[in-house]
This record gives sequence, structure tokens and C-alpha cells, in this order.
Amino acid sequence: MKPKLVISSGAGISAESGISTFRDADGLWENYPVMDVCSADGFARNPALVHQFYNERRKGLLKCAPNEAHKGLVELEKWYDVYVITQNVDNLHELAGSSKILHLHGELMKVRSVRDDTRVYTLDEEHIETTPEMLDRYGDPIRPHIVFFQEPVPNIERAIEWTRDADIFAVIGTSLAVYPAASLLHYVRPGTPVYYIDPRPASVPDFVKVIPTSATAGISKLIELLRPTQEPVKM
Repeated sequence: MKPKLVISSGAGISAESGISTFRDADGLWENYPVMDVCSADGFARNPALVHQFYNERRKGLLKCAPNEAHKGLVELEKWYDVYVITQNVDNLHELAGSSKILHLHGELMKVRSVRDDTRVYTLDEEHIETTPEMLDRYGDPIRPHIVFFQEPVPNIERAIEWTRDADIFAVIGTSLAVYPAASLLHYVRPGTPVYYIDPRPASVPDFVKVIPTSATAGISKLIELLRPTQEPVKM
């Protein structure tokens, strides 16, 4: 059985693919006030603006591709059972080929019913624009499948379970300032190796090995550190 490697990824892993990082927003995201387009109150006040904002994010996402950091996590699946917990709403982990992915903050290429959270729909590249007037097959209005500010994070309990089961834990491209995602580090079992890759790393406990560089360079280093000294024999 392969050791379980759990990855917690943030905006920094997608920055090198051309996706803006939230931490650099300074209260704005792509010139929009963050709380107008990323909060439950903002959606209630002006759903058309929120739909427009995420339509633009989807158009931008279609121009992006997975980078070497995303691909490096797939390479690690040769030796490890890799689980990716991501704060990112993009689908670059999926496009790179990672097999186990948990999105904490939702998924940009999906929408869901306003009335029933279990009715989730995947958009295709030809139909990425949505409006408040659009209804699902049950006649319900739809909304972006995004966890807005002021809303609970439904996948956090599952993320905690994955973290507790980790044989190795790695944090990539996050400021460790966004909760509850930042709290995952506290659920790692004592004695578990922990790595933290970020060009501007936050303060972390002494047991964490910090790799202070970009995600692509950091994943390359992580592969070097975690590559088995002897390749498994193919049967």
C-alpha cells in the first residue's frame, strides 16, 4: 500500500498559470470590491453583478493551463496515494490529472440551485455565461458553485479526515491566513513529516520544513525529497 500524501494547495500553485492570487487583491479582485462579488450579502444585493464576475473568471480560466507544479503532484502518484485539498476554485488540478481532489471553496466551472445545494451542474466551455434569470430543470434559479464569504465550508470535515490520515502532509502556495483551510495544519498527526512551499512563507512551527520558493520550483524540490531511493519493481 502506498503512503498517503495529503496536499493542501492555495492560490500560489495556480499563480504561475496566470490566475490572480486573492492575497494581492488589497480589497479588490480584478477591480471589483471583494465583498460585492464574493459574499452572501453581495449575491443577495446584486446577483447580476456576481454572475457577471464569475462569467469573467471562467473566460479567464479557459485561457490557462496546468503548470509544472500541478503536473508534479500527478508525478508523485507513482509512489504515493496523493490527496489534494485545494482552496482554489479553478480546475487545473483536474486538468493536470490528479485523481483525488477536494475543493474547499467551490468550483468555478460549476453552478448549483439556489434552493437545493445538492443540485450541482457542470458547465461546458461553450456555455460558461450565467445570469440570475437562468433556471435549472426544476425551475430553480442558479448561482455559482462557490463558497461565499459568510457561508460555511461544507467540505472542511472531510478535509480534516484526510489530514488526520496523512503519512506526509504538504502545504503549497498559501499564506496560511484563510480559515478554516489554514487550520488543517493543526490536525496533522504528531511525527508526520510536513512541508510548506511558498515564496513568502508565514510563520510555522519548527517541525515544518519550509521550502521558500515558487510552487513550480518547490514541487520539483519536494519530488527530489520524496522520491523513493529505490524504484518499486514492476510485476
